Amino acid sequence: MINNKTNIVLIGMPGSGKSTVGVILAKNLGMEFLDTDILIQSEEDKTLQEIVNCHGHMQLRVIEERVLTGIICTNTVIATGGSAAYSNKAMLHLSQDGSIVFLNADLNTLRERIHNYDTRGLAKRPDQSFQDLFDERYLLYKKYMDITVDCSGIDQETTCNTILNKFNIHD
Repeated sequence: MINNKTNIVLIGMPGSGKSTVGVILAKNLGMEFLDTDILIQSEEDKTLQEIVNCHGHMQLRVIEERVLTGIICTNTVIATGGSAAYSNKAMLHLSQDGSIVFLNADLNTLRERIHNYDTRGLAKRPDQSFQDLFDERYLLYKKYMDITVDCSGIDQETTCNTILNKFNIHD
């Protein structure tokens, strides 16, 4: 890991593969796995979309920041929600013991993978297009990442192997 940090934190757009790659990575490394979207849903007893529908996208971001800053773990692969990077406080907290890996997929790859854009529970403005969301978040992901893995057009196993290689971890 980078600077002896024990966690790997995956950031990136919805559809970049954070949850799936996270499970594979944790299994390969013998680490725990934490999906922060599931953690939010469990703590709130609502789906992400229900939170957005009832309280709006900004409230989802507030809840997400609270949940992320409350995470205390080691030796864990953490798959964050796509909007985690909106919170400087949350990203700084996660980076204290986590190497931040940006799963970077191009817009075409993301569009191929996401078919439920309007009902996925995204922390976005109601009028925000996927292109606008992509452009806005890309800058945030680049700001917080320690390493970037291009996962456009490749499967999750290959993405996982690329991460292992970047960390110089070999089976």
